[in-house]
Amino acid sequence: MVAGLGTVQTPARASHVQPAGRTVDFTGAWQFALVNTTGEDAPQPGEHDRSWRDTRLPHDWSIGLDPVQGPHTGAGTGFLPGGLGWYRKTFTLPPSLAGKKVSIEFDGVYMDSEVYLNGNLLGRHPYGYTGFAYDLDARTDGTPNTLAVKVRNQVPSSRWYSGSGIYRDVRLVVTEPAHVTRHGVKVTTPDLETTIKSGYATMRVATTAVSESGGTGAEIVSTVKDPRGRIVGRGTARAALAVEPSTATADIRIAKPALWSVDRPDLYTVDTEIRVRGKVVDTVSTRTGIRYFAFDPDNGFSLNGVEMKLKGVNLHHDLGALGSAVSSDAIVRQLRIMKSMGVNAVRTSHNPPSPEFVRACDELGILLQIEAFDTWRTPKTKFDYGRFFDDHSSADLREMVHAAKNSPSVVMWSIGNEIPDSSAAAGPPIARRLIDDVRAIDTTRPIVMGSDRYRRVPAIGSPQDQILQMLDGLGLNYNDASSIDALHARYPGKFFFEAESSSSTSTRGHYQDPDQLNTGENHTPGRRNLSSYDNNLETWTYSGEYGLKKDRDRKWFAGQFLWTGFDYIGEPTPYDVYPVKSSFFGAVDTAGFPKDFYHLFRSQWSSEPMVHLLPMNWTGHKAGEPVSVWAYSNADTVELYLNGKSLGERKFDTKTTVHGSRYLETTEATGDDKTVTTGPYPGSYTSPNGSAGKLHLTWSVPFQPGRLVAVARRGGVEVARDEVRTAGEPHAIRLTPDRRVTRAGGEGLAFVTAEVVDHAGVVVPDADDLISFQVRGGSLAGLDNGRQESAENYQASSRTAFNGKALAMVRSGRTASVITVTARAPGLRTASTLVTAVGGRSGAAQATTADPGPLPAPAPGADASYSGARDTVPAAMLDGSASTFWSNYYLKRATALLPAVSRAHATDWVSLPVSADGQAGSVRASFLSDASHALPASIAVSYWNGRAFVPARDVKVDWSGGTTANITFAAVRSDRIRLDLTSSAPGTTHGFLGISQASAGR
Repeated sequence: MVAGLGTVQTPARASHVQPAGRTVDFTGAWQFALVNTTGEDAPQPGEHDRSWRDTRLPHDWSIGLDPVQGPHTGAGTGFLPGGLGWYRKTFTLPPSLAGKKVSIEFDGVYMDSEVYLNGNLLGRHPYGYTGFAYDLDARTDGTPNTLAVKVRNQVPSSRWYSGSGIYRDVRLVVTEPAHVTRHGVKVTTPDLETTIKSGYATMRVATTAVSESGGTGAEIVSTVKDPRGRIVGRGTARAALAVEPSTATADIRIAKPALWSVDRPDLYTVDTEIRVRGKVVDTVSTRTGIRYFAFDPDNGFSLNGVEMKLKGVNLHHDLGALGSAVSSDAIVRQLRIMKSMGVNAVRTSHNPPSPEFVRACDELGILLQIEAFDTWRTPKTKFDYGRFFDDHSSADLREMVHAAKNSPSVVMWSIGNEIPDSSAAAGPPIARRLIDDVRAIDTTRPIVMGSDRYRRVPAIGSPQDQILQMLDGLGLNYNDASSIDALHARYPGKFFFEAESSSSTSTRGHYQDPDQLNTGENHTPGRRNLSSYDNNLETWTYSGEYGLKKDRDRKWFAGQFLWTGFDYIGEPTPYDVYPVKSSFFGAVDTAGFPKDFYHLFRSQWSSEPMVHLLPMNWTGHKAGEPVSVWAYSNADTVELYLNGKSLGERKFDTKTTVHGSRYLETTEATGDDKTVTTGPYPGSYTSPNGSAGKLHLTWSVPFQPGRLVAVARRGGVEVARDEVRTAGEPHAIRLTPDRRVTRAGGEGLAFVTAEVVDHAGVVVPDADDLISFQVRGGSLAGLDNGRQESAENYQASSRTAFNGKALAMVRSGRTASVITVTARAPGLRTASTLVTAVGGRSGAAQATTADPGPLPAPAPGADASYSGARDTVPAAMLDGSASTFWSNYYLKRATALLPAVSRAHATDWVSLPVSADGQAGSVRASFLSDASHALPASIAVSYWNGRAFVPARDVKVDWSGGTTANITFAAVRSDRIRLDLTSSAPGTTHGFLGISQASAGR
C-alpha cells in the first residue's frame, strides 16, 4: 500500500448522526479509493472493490505518493501525482431530523469535484480553494444514506503543489426552516476612528435569514461578548422572514472597546439568535475584532492610528509533510515561526485560505491580504482554473469574501496575481466585474492585485493604466527602487507595496562565494543546493537586503511580502530536474527549520535583541582556510571570538531616513544596483538620504576547530550572543518536541525535531543518517528534513537527516494517552521522548512501527563538488564520449540590478569509482582547454578509507599527453579515488575546469 492513502479496507458501515448542535463534524468514517494518478475520468469503484481504504478527513492523497518522473508529474508540482479519486461515507439520520433543513458544507476540495447523495448528483464545484454547500434530501427513517465525492486533479492544474482530495473540513449543518443563511452574519464597526475618541464603538450586526416554510415573523437578537466572555452589548431587530433571504440590522454600542492589534489580538464574539414566537430556532456565533486601519498614499499603512510597515511574507497552503491537508496545529506552528521572525502580515498566495488559517491569524495578530486567483481567463498551466474562470469566478470571489468578511486580520482583498489578461484588452472589463463582486459584499477594505507588469509606468489608457485606476492600491512584484518612485509620482492617489519581494534562493546550511553578489548553482546530482549568503538570484529577483532597504527608506511605501516565508512543495527554481521537488525561496525550510535568511529579516523586523552567525557550519573547513563570517544583528556592535580570543569588533552606523526613522547600516559601497549611475555611490543602492551600506557585518577568519562566538552589544552592554562549534563524529540522536501536551482525538499534532549529535551534544552539520521513527500512543503524520532535492516519501516512517536534522510530525490517538516517540539509526544511540495527549477517553495505546524505510542511495558512478550546468555533470566523464564532459563552468545571467557573473572557483574536486577488484594506483583524465577552461595548476589525489578521503602517497602527474594527465600513486585498496583540482586562473572567466573522460585503475 502506498503511504498516506489510508488504512486497509474494512466493510463499509453506516455512521449514526446524532446532532447535538447546529453543526456536526463530518470528517470521520470515510473511505477513499485512488482510481488512477493520470486524472483520466472513471466511474466510482464498486462497493466491494479492494481499492477502498478507510480514511479520515482532511485528506491529501498526493502527499502519500512517491515523487516520480512521468508525463503526469513535473518539477512545478513537486513530481507528486494527482489523479482521480473517489470518497464515500455511509450514514443514517434519526427521525427527529424530519422536516429540518440538512446541508453539507465543504471548506475545500482540490479540485473539480462532484458530490452525489444516494447516486444523485448534488452539484459540481471546480475551484479547489473555495468552500461550497449543498442541501441534502437525505433519508431520516434509519435507512442508510451514501455520500460520494468524485475528485479530479489533472496535473498540472497549478504552478505549485496543490495537493489532491477533500483536504479541508466537512460538516453537516442542521437547522429549523427559519434560520440564518450560510455566511449570513456580517459585523462591521462604522466610523470607528471617530467614535473611539469618545470611548465607544458601534458594532453593526447585519443578519440575513430565511424561512423555508414561508412567511414567518421573527426577532433577531445579537449578543456581544468581550474577549473575557462578558456580555457587553445586545441588539434586537425584527424581520419578516420568507423563502427569499432578507437582512435585518442592529447597532450595538460597545463601551471602551479593546482594539484588535498585532500585539494584542483581542477578539469579540457575537451570538445571533433567530426567535420565532419567543422560541430560539437558530443560533450562530461569529468571532470578530474591533479595529480600524488605513492605507495612505503618502504615509503608508496604519492600524488603530499607529503607523507601521507591513512586514509580510507570502505563504502557499501546503504544510510540508502533511501536504495540503489542513491542520490547525501545523498552521499555528507555521505562523508562530513567522511571528518570531518579526512578521506581522501574510499574503495568501495565490488563493483563498482555509478557515483555520484565517482563525489562526485572528488569534495570533497577523494581518492578512487574501488573494482570489492566480489566473483569470488565460491559463498558466494546462488544467488550471482558467478553464472555469468565466463561469465560476464571480461566485468563487464572493465566497472568498463572505468566508472571511468578519475577520479583523483581513485588511486587503486581492483579485489576482500576475494575471496575463491584465495587459490585454479583455483585462479591464474582467477587473471591473471582480471589483464590483467584492464591493457588493464588503466596502470596508481596499481591493488590490499583485502584478509583475508595472516595472515601467504604464501608458495612459493602456489596460494596466485602466486597471490601476480602478484599484485602491497595487502590489508590485520585484520592482526596483526607481520604478516604484516613478509609479508613486504618476499615481499619487494610489497606495503601493511589494506583493512579492526578493526571491533570493538558498538551502539551509549551504554556502558559496560570499564575495559575490550573485552566483551560480550546483548541478551535481545529490548536491543541488543554493548559497545562503543571500547571493543566488534569478533574472527577476534581488537580494533580501536590497528589498529591506528599498522598503525602509520610503514612508509612503506600505511594506512588503517576502517571497516566501516557508519553502513550499513545487516550483524548485532554478532547478527543473528530478528529484528536486520543493522551492528554495523560503526564509524557513519545509520542515520549519530557519535558514540564515530568516535571521536577516529578524534582524530588521524584530525588536528583541539578537545576533546570528553564518555559516552555521563550523566543522566542514580545512585548517587555516579563510572563512567569510557574517553576523546579522539589531545591535549596533558585534564582537567575534574564536576559542576565547577576540577577532575584533564590527559596528553599524546609526542613520536616519528622510522621514525621520532611525536604522542601523554599515557605510560603504555595496555594488548591488547597476541602475544607479550618479550620486556618491554609483553602482550601489543609495538611500534618499545619500547613504549606502550593508545590513550585515563581516570578518575573514582563518579556520580553527573549536568555538566561534558573536557577542552583540548596545551601548557597550551585551544584549545577545550566538555561537557555532566544531562537531565530532556522529554519536547519538537527540529528540526535542515543540510541545509536551497536545490534544487527543486524532487531530492534535506534536512536532519532534531529531538531531544527529556528537559526544558533546553538538549537531553534526553534514550528518545524513537514515533515521527510523516509532510512535506508541499515536501515529506518524509525516516526516521531513527540509532538503529540496529528495525522492523520499513524506509519509514513510524513515527519513534521512539533512545537515544534521529531521522532523517527525506526530499525531495523537483517538483517546487520551502518553505518546512515546523513538528514533533509531544504525551506529547511533537511540533516543526517545514523551508527549501527553489530553482530552478524549483513556484507552489502549496505538502504535506505529518503523518499517525499514528507503535504502540509502548508492554512491554515484562519479561525483564532484560542483557542476556548473545540468548537462556537465560527473557522469559525463564515464560515458565513453569525448564530446561530453564534466565542468564547473557556470554563467549566471544578469538581473535587473546586477551584471552577469562567471568566475572560476579556486578549487573543486571530482571522484571516480575504482574497478571491481578494489585496487587502484593510477588515474587517467582528459582535461578541457578552451576559452573558458584551463588545465589545473595542481592535482592532489586521495582515496576513501571507509570514513574519509585520505591523501595518497607518491603522487606523480605526467602531462606528456598534452591535455591528458596520467596520474600515478602508491597502490591502495578503495572503492573511490578523488582528485582535488586547483584552478590556474581563479576568479576569471577562463580558469574553469573540465574533464571529458576519466578512469581509475591499477
